[in-house]
Amino acid sequence: MKNNIVITVTRFILPFLIALGFYVQINGSDAPGGGFQAGVVMASALILFCIVFGKDQLEKIITADQLKILAVMGMLLYGITGVICIIFNGKFLEYSVLENYFFEKQTLGISMIEWGVGLTVFSVFSLIYLAFISIGVKEKK
Repeated sequence: MKNNIVITVTRFILPFLIALGFYVQINGSDAPGGGFQAGVVMASALILFCIVFGKDQLEKIITADQLKILAVMGMLLYGITGVICIIFNGKFLEYSVLENYFFEKQTLGISMIEWGVGLTVFSVFSLIYLAFISIGVKEKK
């Protein structure tokens, strides 16, 4: 009976956690640290899924190798944003140089940074959790 309740509540909560993560990510450029918080919320949804349904079910959705690729993509997005600023005669991550070319405000640069941070934090926190549970499985054998 208890397992059915946990599974039912998890199935109900997961979409809201994911929606909250995207909401925080999208509004992250308006508030400091949005990408980090969004990444943590999304990672917590993945961890909850793994705790309730198991690592085998999680690997049907996303694998550790795919999470590593997402982490690298997030870091590249962050780095490429800085390099683009340098290309347009600014300093690394100086968003104001992008105003003249793309938008009137620094929105594009900040958004790219926040998405890179969010993607990296989500991937790395998820990988840390998967590493911990992998160690626990090996010690039990």
